[in-house]
Amino acid sequence: MPVWQYYLWSLLLLTVSGLGWFTNFFGLPGNWIVLGGAALFAYSVTGPEGLGVGLQGLIILAVLAGLGELVEFAAGAMGAAKQGASKRSVALAVVGAMVGGLAGVIVGVPVPLIGSMVAALFGSAIGAFVGAYLGEKWARGPAAPSLAVGQGAFWGRLWGTAGKLIAGAAMLVVLVVDLYFA
Repeated sequence: MPVWQYYLWSLLLLTVSGLGWFTNFFGLPGNWIVLGGAALFAYSVTGPEGLGVGLQGLIILAVLAGLGELVEFAAGAMGAAKQGASKRSVALAVVGAMVGGLAGVIVGVPVPLIGSMVAALFGSAIGAFVGAYLGEKWARGPAAPSLAVGQGAFWGRLWGTAGKLIAGAAMLVVLVVDLYFA
């Protein structure tokens, strides 16, 4: 493969990976998109002079993607569970986070890129709050500690998403190093 084609394909991979990382704001599995793109690239593109995504890079990416998911899930679940949340409120917090993230993107459109990212992050956290609050009211009635459970889901979602975004950013750094410097 000519060198220019390698660099063209690698730039396409980085673009898709960056967009994949961006989907983490909506509660979607963006880090797995980065890993899948890197695996496809490793299988189909050979770089000049040993450049390209290798097995070691793929293993590091897989570990980081798994850690990101673990942090996101654990922080979100622990935030609500710490307040004594029911299973129903935790499940509705997850659904609310996805719906809130997508709604946040729509609300944040007037401010290009950054507006959508920030609005998606806070929309996701607010959606988790609303889902957990309503789930707790539904599961345990009006006397339930719904507000505390909703707040736990809100903060857990924010911290979990932050952890997943950090893992995804580390994945992008590993990918760039593997593509151009390894």
